[in-house]
Amino acid sequence: MSPSVPLQEMIRAIRSARTQCEERGVIQRECAAIRAQFRQADNGGRSHNLAKLLYVHMLGYPAHFGQMECVRMIASPRYSEKRVGYLGAMMLLDEKQDASLLITNSIKNDLSHSNQYVQSLALCTLACMGSAEMCRDLAPEIDRLLRASNSYIKKKAALCAVHIVRKVHELGELFVPAARSLLSEKNHGVLHGAVVLIIELCEQNPETLERFRKTVPDLVQIMKGLVLSGYSPEHDVAGISDPFLQVRILKLLRILGRNNEGASDAMNDLLAQVATNTDSTKTVGNAVLYETVLTVLDIKSESGLRVLAVNILGRFLLNNDRNIRYIAMTSLQKIVGTDHNAVQRHRGTIVDCLKDQDASVKRRALELSLALVSASNIRSMMKELLLFLSSCPPELRAHAASGIFNAAERYAPSQRWHIDTMLHVLITAGGDVRDETVPNLIQLITNASELHCYTVHKLYRALLMDISQQSLVQVACWCIGEYGDLLLKGDCQETEPVQVTEDDALDALETVLQSHMSSPATRGFALTATMKLSTRITDNVDRIRSIVSIYGSCIDVELQQRAVEYNALFRKYDHMRAAVLERMPVIEKNSPGHTNGESTGEAVKGPPAAKMKQGEPLLLQQPANQVCDLLDLLGGSEEAVQPGPAVGCTAAGLPIHAASTAGGDLLDLLGGFEPVALAPAPTVLVYDKGGVTLTLSCEKQSDTGLTVTLTASNSSGSDLSSFTLQAAVPKSVQLHMKAPSGDSLPARGTAKVTQMVVLNNPNKVNLKMRVRVSYTRLGSPFQDTVQIDSFPGLDAAGQ
Repeated sequence: MSPSVPLQEMIRAIRSARTQCEERGVIQRECAAIRAQFRQADNGGRSHNLAKLLYVHMLGYPAHFGQMECVRMIASPRYSEKRVGYLGAMMLLDEKQDASLLITNSIKNDLSHSNQYVQSLALCTLACMGSAEMCRDLAPEIDRLLRASNSYIKKKAALCAVHIVRKVHELGELFVPAARSLLSEKNHGVLHGAVVLIIELCEQNPETLERFRKTVPDLVQIMKGLVLSGYSPEHDVAGISDPFLQVRILKLLRILGRNNEGASDAMNDLLAQVATNTDSTKTVGNAVLYETVLTVLDIKSESGLRVLAVNILGRFLLNNDRNIRYIAMTSLQKIVGTDHNAVQRHRGTIVDCLKDQDASVKRRALELSLALVSASNIRSMMKELLLFLSSCPPELRAHAASGIFNAAERYAPSQRWHIDTMLHVLITAGGDVRDETVPNLIQLITNASELHCYTVHKLYRALLMDISQQSLVQVACWCIGEYGDLLLKGDCQETEPVQVTEDDALDALETVLQSHMSSPATRGFALTATMKLSTRITDNVDRIRSIVSIYGSCIDVELQQRAVEYNALFRKYDHMRAAVLERMPVIEKNSPGHTNGESTGEAVKGPPAAKMKQGEPLLLQQPANQVCDLLDLLGGSEEAVQPGPAVGCTAAGLPIHAASTAGGDLLDLLGGFEPVALAPAPTVLVYDKGGVTLTLSCEKQSDTGLTVTLTASNSSGSDLSSFTLQAAVPKSVQLHMKAPSGDSLPARGTAKVTQMVVLNNPNKVNLKMRVRVSYTRLGSPFQDTVQIDSFPGLDAAGQ
């Protein structure tokens, strides 16, 4: 290929290359020829060569050796070379390149050129790649061009000024007078550039925003002229007069009217006029209407106007375009907290969007449907949500189940309905629910004493039908173990009577124990339930003893430990078995150290821990000699135990080997007996903003060890998702953060999230902690930081 081939022929040669290697060969030969011609002093084909080099750059090959040629061509007096030089500068140079500083003087000279097209080249280049230094040097020239008589130059100067304001914020004051005067222009291009410049100035400086609020009447008049003007072929797009300028003006009005009563009143009539007169059958009209809706919802508008805006979004939901439906639901999600009744009118349409084939539309419809649930529509909405859960995509199932649980907990009309709903979710999506679902449901069942018979029968039937849903199986095993006597009676009035024998109940639990689908935790639930049935039945105790003894050599250490402990109860302390395995008392939801049935301590693997530790304070009256017997069960205790009137169980915050004696394993089985109840740690409020509160409590573990418990709650009217806490301490302090109890905070404080932080301060330095709070509210992310300098019950060094 000849070095002087034209651009078109070089493109044809590159495209005809059969392999990448052949293409690279063509590029390398042409680049070598271009370099050789660049070195020639008198080169008549400079623009031709640079154009070819720019095409090579577009293909992704190195073209940096053409930067200096761009600088030389920009300084050329010929327009054809200057045009290609400026194009090359915009593509090959940026503000980080030293070569960009060399064209500052050329741009300044060209800004004063008599030819408007040369001025335009300089303005476009400065707006594209101007550095902060270039912007400071050339800002006076741009301000001068904003006052020029040529509309072509003024519109480009306005957009160049936008770039300067973004690069150097303090230069914004320079352009305020000129930007204000540009609003009187008739040229739509100049008006568009002026509005964009004013938006940037208002967003950068609150004082400038106050000054431009005086221009609201002028902007209203411009907008009215666009809405009421007749057909103009120069600006018409699908029957809408200059929709691009309309959208920009509406955005500026939104900024000016935000949190200002006077400015909002001045634009209310205009917004109503735009909302009623704009054609919604075309995409262009929908764009203007959407911007109008955003403006109405963001300013202090009248209630009737807000209802009109919500109705427009309701019409968007009926549109065949999925993108329009998606942005409608996104906007409704943001206002459902403030205009709940207006959004409720479109509940049927929103629920229909759950059946959409598009995954993004489904997700947004699910979030909006969950936000619309209230006490008045809980039954109808839950019916639709449960129907959606049965057929929703796997990636949405966990989110749907979590939302249904939260809504049921807040608005349940009765305990039976609440239990039925949670069981339906477990049957449908038991493998996708959160870990805290099992203890929460167990707590709910425990508190509904009149429904124990109904619940255990329903769970027994569900267990026979499907043992693949682990959460469902765990709850079913727990209920069979606790209320097995009610199951065997078979005289439940609230469900169809089913005669269940002792063998039937044990067969069901043994099936769970032997199933390959059962997790170790689920087998633990089943083993403990089997053990509890030994005190609720009379004829099959030997079979239970046999089942338990089999798992004394199980490969799972936790399951083996439980089986050994249960076998010890059978062999040595059979007279205590009934008292140890008696029915759990009613669980207090807000008991110390527990939140919503969740343990604030470290999660302990294994079902006995789940049964005895998942949240529930247990008071047992035991003589002192029996406590000593229990301590001696697995090896004896050398320490005397002081008798007391009651022994408190606070196992939720204890590790599995909390006892200091050889009998500690059995203490773990029974929930952690202690001679004296522990006093609750002092709690202090460390953060309170936007309805989110964060409290802190401390507990010393050793001379240098400290456990800090952070508890977050949400008293606002909207749910929080993606809630996380991050902590930082001095470098000499070792920090370990346990898994949080959840990542969502329902509204109005219905549930809490706890986070345990274990600190080790070997050097005993002054203890400080910085906590970052992050969450998402109504689709908007939020992040804040709090400094903690003092810890309750400790001195400055954390001692």
